Amino acid sequence: MDYSKNLITDKTLELLLSLADEVKLKQAIDQQFSGDKINRTEDRAVLHTALRDFDGMKTEVQSVLQKIKAFSETIIGGSHKGYTGKSITDVVNIGIGGSHLGPEMVVDALKFYGNHLKLHFIANVDGDDVAETLKDLNPETTVFIVVSKSFKTQETLANATVVKNWFLKRATKSDVQKHFVAISVNIKAAEEFGIAGDNIFPMEEWVGGRFSLWGSVGLSICCAIGYAHFEELLKGAFEMDKHFKNTEFSENIPVVMALISIWYNNFFNVETEGIAPYSQYLNFLVPYLQQAVMESNGKSVDRNGEKIQYQTGTIVWGNVGTNSQHAYFQLLHQGTKLIPTDFIGFAESLHSNRENHNMLMANFFAQTEALWEGTNHQAPDNAFKVFDGYKPTNTLLIKKLTPHTLGSLISIYEHKLFVQGIIWNIFSYDQWGVELGKSVAEETLKAIEENDPNIMENPSTQNLLREFIKMKTL
Repeated sequence: MDYSKNLITDKTLELLLSLADEVKLKQAIDQQFSGDKINRTEDRAVLHTALRDFDGMKTEVQSVLQKIKAFSETIIGGSHKGYTGKSITDVVNIGIGGSHLGPEMVVDALKFYGNHLKLHFIANVDGDDVAETLKDLNPETTVFIVVSKSFKTQETLANATVVKNWFLKRATKSDVQKHFVAISVNIKAAEEFGIAGDNIFPMEEWVGGRFSLWGSVGLSICCAIGYAHFEELLKGAFEMDKHFKNTEFSENIPVVMALISIWYNNFFNVETEGIAPYSQYLNFLVPYLQQAVMESNGKSVDRNGEKIQYQTGTIVWGNVGTNSQHAYFQLLHQGTKLIPTDFIGFAESLHSNRENHNMLMANFFAQTEALWEGTNHQAPDNAFKVFDGYKPTNTLLIKKLTPHTLGSLISIYEHKLFVQGIIWNIFSYDQWGVELGKSVAEETLKAIEENDPNIMENPSTQNLLREFIKMKTL
């Protein structure tokens, strides 16, 4: 990690490190790793790191990993047969939020390491999207993984029901057990849906959805890349966990990244952070990190229940390079907003296209150089070609995209947001804002189904529902 192109001095870093000590960051890190219930509003531990702790793995975690390994190997090897005796060719993950974003991101990022299975993801409750996914699938050769911690998530259950009804047009209820598996803590609800007990993979209460890809939620990942690669993903994250837990803060990658982010957010009033991965394989990294960061640290009440008078969670956005350079980079270079940006690049390509990769990485290095240096030293006569420079960036340079290095990369950002939450004095691991939207949606659904806008109290919503009801009945 290179953070030399930032608006900081040695004194800045010294003061930020003092801030980390003042809020007792080391103690907070130890509390998380030891299993203290740091998610106080839900009275839960935050132990996703335990899912990849190869020095002292919990028995229940080992058991789940073995079950994941056994099931994925039967799917990949072809011994798991569908209801007509054919081997499985397609796997569909049905989930939303953390039950979707993590698995989809990793599967796409590591498709170079994939096998013959085709992976599909259904998340949006948009029925058109579900139909588009199903239209090219054969029910005889497809396995569906329904991922819902509570097995009550509205969008996931709605989509799973549509899929099951589609499946039953060709098969029988007894065939469901060969084609549907569940990942949930609610075993009873999964069984009532028709899924056999042996095909239900447990989740732990102490693992939040947006940090759950490392456990049973990663079943689709394991099917896509095989257990050996899945384990390497976990080991890469574990390696970064040890670095985060044991390294002095001045040399600690997640800590330094978090402190720099705090510096811009709270002292420069910067509201957003860019992320530019220079690999098409990381196309889904930004959406994944948007949930991880903004769902975690989008809080305006501190741990004492008091309204916060300072800025907390940053807005995360971006896209892959070099596509980004031909889109929003103009604003980074010459816009009026200061947007610190993380650049993520790899020294080696996976398909050994050296010429293209050299060009890609030349742009990777050139952009951070141009953002920082600008044209101040050149003093062009044309004002429209002046670049002020001093636009901050962090550079994460990784040897090669592998399951191991991807695991480490994801772990960096997990720990970064944790550090930010400690310094901002907020609880990072609940998401009550998400729950509010769910409860309101139940009321609006009732208004739609009963054609009664007056169920809602807000006049604007009432008028919108009236127009919607008129439109859909035409």
